[in-house]
Amino acid sequence: ADVGERAALGRASIREMPPTSSLQINTMTRGDLDLAVEWAAREGWNPGLADADCFYAADPAGFLIGRIGDEPVACISVVAYEPAFAFLGFYIVKPEQRGRGHGFHLWQAGMAHAGNRTVGLDGVIAQQENYKKSGFVLAHRNIRFGGVVDGEPPRDARIVAIDANLVDAVLVYDRAFFPAARDAFLRCWLRPGERNAMALIEDGTVHGYGVIRACRHGFKIGPLFADDDEHADLLFRALAAGAKGAEVFLDCPEPNRSATCLAARYGLSPVFETARMYRGPAPELPLPRIYGITTFELG
Repeated sequence: ADVGERAALGRASIREMPPTSSLQINTMTRGDLDLAVEWAAREGWNPGLADADCFYAADPAGFLIGRIGDEPVACISVVAYEPAFAFLGFYIVKPEQRGRGHGFHLWQAGMAHAGNRTVGLDGVIAQQENYKKSGFVLAHRNIRFGGVVDGEPPRDARIVAIDANLVDAVLVYDRAFFPAARDAFLRCWLRPGERNAMALIEDGTVHGYGVIRACRHGFKIGPLFADDDEHADLLFRALAAGAKGAEVFLDCPEPNRSATCLAARYGLSPVFETARMYRGPAPELPLPRIYGITTFELG
């Protein structure tokens, strides 16, 4: 799955020629997003089993689908979080429709939705030069680590499940780690049931949190934010125990050497990488405390 993802993340080239046939672009319905997630799965991107509701909650107007007649042929998301920031993902053209300019047409529509916002993306290294031509600048690499994590969860009373009473405190904590408030997305992402979310609470204060979710293949941890290496280690072990022997994936920003060492310490190996790039002023994020990014689709 990850080999396919490495090849596919930049599949829809932004340098395609203008379309040779009429592409009708519309905002996705919630059902259209299920189709986009299925396309992502076919490309090997290994989406979460219950990602779509939370993605859609972030910005329903930011998901676009292109059709030829009644046939969906391409999609893109440019999720606008606030007036200053957006994130681009789900950039896919159906294999039999590639090379006809549909990706370029959708790209333009997505960037128009972003307006003057800074736009972030996570793209494969091979597409870096294409993204640069559209004004994107490399900030850092992200390395996905994957493998089976052995061991018992830590016995530490500071690690607690995030429930309704903790959500507001976690939203405040998260604000330091992301370029914009993302309350609508997180209230869904932290909801018990589809994902397992845990926080490290000491003296009534949040010092870190993380989320693990089931995917088409194994489990992904994201985000994993913490004040220091000790807190990150405790949270990682508590979350990974929920995989029950299945593979676990963690997307680490490469500049955080403590994050990549954490992944290696528990037997995870690099499986592929992406380029985090921004068009517009790059946000100043506390990378030393970001041990796992949330998703490659929404940042």
